[in-house]
Amino acid sequence: MNRRRLLGAGLAALLGPAAARAQMPAYAWDDGSVPFVVTPMEVVARMLQLADVGPGDTVIDLGSGDGRIVIEAARRGARALGIELDKSLVAAAEDNARAAGLAERARFEAMDLFAADLSAATVITLYLLPELNARLRPRLLALTPGTRIVSHDAGLGDWPFDERLELRVPDKPVGVGFSRVELWVVPARVAGIWNLELPEHGGRWTLRIAQRYQLLEVEVAATGGRDFVVPGVRLRGAQLALVTNGIVGRRAWRNVFSGTVEGGRITGELLASDGNESRSFAFTAVR
Repeated sequence: MNRRRLLGAGLAALLGPAAARAQMPAYAWDDGSVPFVVTPMEVVARMLQLADVGPGDTVIDLGSGDGRIVIEAARRGARALGIELDKSLVAAAEDNARAAGLAERARFEAMDLFAADLSAATVITLYLLPELNARLRPRLLALTPGTRIVSHDAGLGDWPFDERLELRVPDKPVGVGFSRVELWVVPARVAGIWNLELPEHGGRWTLRIAQRYQLLEVEVAATGGRDFVVPGVRLRGAQLALVTNGIVGRRAWRNVFSGTVEGGRITGELLASDGNESRSFAFTAVR
């Protein structure tokens, strides 16, 4: 399998002399076709920081190499699993986890990453070739909305990132000492026509949503309103926020819908203001 992983040298400084025997060279080959190189620990820390990894998370690292991402995730209180095809790397990673005193929360399995069950993950970490990321994309999009995916130096095809971090890494053994870390949050599926009833504010509202990944285009109508425009909309995981301005009754209102998507239902709150008066309404929209 063609894949690139960052492995080895800097981890010894964190794990101590007992782990030195488990370190891998800065450059090596996995199956003879694609080289892997070590990940600077600064990049590992930034990946986990961007994904906001902490207690309660389940992290799965695809192509886990010497285990440094898995071990650092466990150090932050998460349960973490490394998936690695090379059994010798799995053995080295297990040695490193034991040396760090984190073997209970940092586990490793030798298998093809495309055969791994990802359904339990709240965070997926990647440092793979772009074509492998693109092959993984349908599986990643099918995960629970809100699952965070963080990748080093490779995107996910045409799926736009939610956040990006660029940093200089002088000790990076390949390239020009520069790294890019990107975060995606698996979006809920919200495309379609949604209806909700607000008898005291606009009557029956209709939201027509077109979706491309987390990017939305929304048209708004209400039986008791007109001339709606949508200056802002955001979908992050299962959290939807929508701003629409228009006439409700005889007055111009700014309407901010904030809700949680659960299958064919969105539940949340509408905050409406005309500049002088503010109103709040609970709502449930169905598709």
